[in-house]
Amino acid sequence: MIRSEEPRSCDREVMDLNMAETISKQTSSRGITRCLRSGRINRNRLLRWLTGACMGIAFLGELRAAPFREVPAPLYGVKPPAPTPKPLTKDELLFEDGDRVRGEFIERDGDVIVFRSERFGLLRVPAGTAKLTLAHPPAPPAAESLAQTSESAVEVERSPFSPHAMAIALKDFFGEWQGRFTVSAEMMEDVVEQNSGTVDSRLGRRWPKDEVQISARYDYATVGESFPSTDMIKGSGFWRHDFESKLFTAYRPTVEWNRAYYRLGIPQDYILLQQELGVGVTLVNTENRNVRVGVAENLFDTWITPTDNHISQTVESVFAEVEARLPWRIVVTDRGVWYYSFANETTGWENRFEISKKLTETLTMGLRHEVRHNNPDVRSADYRRLRLLFGFDF
Repeated sequence: MIRSEEPRSCDREVMDLNMAETISKQTSSRGITRCLRSGRINRNRLLRWLTGACMGIAFLGELRAAPFREVPAPLYGVKPPAPTPKPLTKDELLFEDGDRVRGEFIERDGDVIVFRSERFGLLRVPAGTAKLTLAHPPAPPAAESLAQTSESAVEVERSPFSPHAMAIALKDFFGEWQGRFTVSAEMMEDVVEQNSGTVDSRLGRRWPKDEVQISARYDYATVGESFPSTDMIKGSGFWRHDFESKLFTAYRPTVEWNRAYYRLGIPQDYILLQQELGVGVTLVNTENRNVRVGVAENLFDTWITPTDNHISQTVESVFAEVEARLPWRIVVTDRGVWYYSFANETTGWENRFEISKKLTETLTMGLRHEVRHNNPDVRSADYRRLRLLFGFDF
């Protein structure tokens, strides 16, 4: 009895747990064996349950021990911050049309920004047409003045006649005026010994609608041991006013004193005063190119110094002016004038071409070619000169 009922109770437990496995594995062996098989299956389930519980407890403990992490800003509806712009390494000019030019800010001359571009060289831009952004903002006034004073003191103490120290002194004296001082010399010896030299100075200033220049020059030359073949002092001035319609008016006075001029073997030293009053139109006016043409009325007054004779006449002329700033800090200027006298039906012309290259901020080298032929005043000397000049800018 006992042997026949025990297997049945075990079979029910096994069927409750896994009926399919118990039915498929029923054998004719003793009931005790079936009970042992059923107990092994319960133990496996218990192990799986314990393993899952341990993993869950470990996961909850990890969550409690982990630090709080912020949720990304977009989940809260907040836009991410804009990327920080890269700092400028060079100064920048931003024009009204969106163009940008990078380089180095030199100075502010009244309403004109003087800017040295990497690609276009030295530029003069009206302050109202562009916005200047400095890569390195200036220091506070007290610190900046102290640094400049210390640097200037060291520089002057080291070399009081250095180009940099002289340029600073002249700039402080003339203020917003800009100038150039040039010299040239030549010594040649073939059949006779020839010596010549030129000293030239120029001072100018620009406004948005006006430009003023003042220049003076001295030429001297000797041939052998005789009297000087050239001894000339020349001074000139220039003023131009631009209008809104590309028209301009100009006034250019010139004084020339020739103290070594001979006519037919007789000394004919003279003083020539020429006044040119003209109007014209600007054909090209950009940062690096300027082309102007116009007509003028010229008044010539000549005084013959040995006899004190005075001659006056009026001559008409046509002129053209070209100025170009090229790469590598090269500047080219040219001015040509063609004279025609309706009273005497005579013609004459003169031209001045100059190309200069800035070696440093203060030193310049240039080449100048001048021609004057058949001046309306027949007593004025004709000449053709080609000079290599070395200049000092301030």
